[in-house]
Amino acid sequence: MRQFITAAALAATLFLAPGASLGVTQDQPVQTATVQAQAPTPEVSPAAAYGLPAGHDHDHESGLAPGQDAAQFRAWLGRSSANRAAIDAFQARLTAEGVAGVVPLWQLVRTSSSWRECGAEPFEVAPADKWDHIVETLRFVRDKVKPAVGEVEALSAYRNEHLNACSAGAPRSAHRQFFALDLTPVNAAVTRSAMIQSVCRAHAHDGRSYDAGLGFYSGRRFHVDSNGYRKWGPDGRGASSPCAAVRQA
Repeated sequence: MRQFITAAALAATLFLAPGASLGVTQDQPVQTATVQAQAPTPEVSPAAAYGLPAGHDHDHESGLAPGQDAAQFRAWLGRSSANRAAIDAFQARLTAEGVAGVVPLWQLVRTSSSWRECGAEPFEVAPADKWDHIVETLRFVRDKVKPAVGEVEALSAYRNEHLNACSAGAPRSAHRQFFALDLTPVNAAVTRSAMIQSVCRAHAHDGRSYDAGLGFYSGRRFHVDSNGYRKWGPDGRGASSPCAAVRQA
């Protein structure tokens, strides 16, 4: 009888202290696995991903065509999954080259001010085999143009073969090959005269090392590319470039 009671007591002890059967003492708590919930990755908004402004106060003196503002870009982006895929791939390339954000991404797919008359799209991503061309142009904008004149807005970039011809562009136009950007200063206080002075000096000092072309139109609109060191004025001739009258510091 006494042996039965002793055995029962031992069994009760093992039941109440299961760690004893595993060789775990009171000083060694049993480790339990915990699964931490992973916070969902926040979705990047189109405004952040594509450089869209919260409010777009555009200076119409620069000649931006109707239908190429931020709202129209959003509509173009939403019309096709192919549009979004193409611009995301373009953004990834610019990021890899270190020139993302030099100019808001959505502005780099503006086509031509003649898009409507030519039956073209207001926005278009250039073919991937031409992306290298705009990378060097963006480096010139980042390193020399923006320090000279401040933030700039891109008004026109790639033009496909049909749109380039319809816009009276040369067959080997820098826009056709995606070397070129037409720009305007974001700061409305920058006058045409101040813009010319600043950008011409930057081009004279460093444009050759970037193979940069520089042209001026009417108002506060100017052209930069990386398709050959040269300059020209509103009539397309080098002799009419307003840089000729700029005194170099």
